[in-house]
Amino acid sequence: MTSEYESYNVLIQQMSDVHLQELASRLFSMEPGLIFDALMMNQVAAPPSSVLTWCMCGNCREMPTDRERKCCGQGPNHCISLLPHFTLYCLEDGYLRIHRQYRNDVLVIGEAREPGDENREFRYAAYRQYIFWQHGALGQENRRVIPSCCVWRIRDKYPDPHGHYVGFIPRL
Repeated sequence: MTSEYESYNVLIQQMSDVHLQELASRLFSMEPGLIFDALMMNQVAAPPSSVLTWCMCGNCREMPTDRERKCCGQGPNHCISLLPHFTLYCLEDGYLRIHRQYRNDVLVIGEAREPGDENREFRYAAYRQYIFWQHGALGQENRRVIPSCCVWRIRDKYPDPHGHYVGFIPRL
């Protein structure tokens, strides 16, 4: 993977600004959700807060409800959101794309069509992957709260263009 990544960097460095702009334009037209990744590269993510009394890992951020104010419970250097497995299972585009395609095939639903929908679907897939990784298959209407540190790591990778997030929906 590293040598493949290095060869991409060499190729990119050899391209002129005009060619890079053309490439970006084509990629954005093929995958509109990528434009939000590009926009987010110019923004600085909110730093983790150490003043949250309910956070033990130091990577959580404020959440809208008491129920969502949940930490992974690990120490500062052992936060679940920083584990390589979390990155692989919950933040790897290829892994999540396969999960989405499988789910779409099983449920016979279509892919995202409007800008912003792609990141929403990636977030939803990442949340589902986290739950399956940590708790296994829960079954219908059996829900668990995802720790704030993990939620925000997913939201930082797949942001909503307007900052609107659904949050935890309790069982009906």
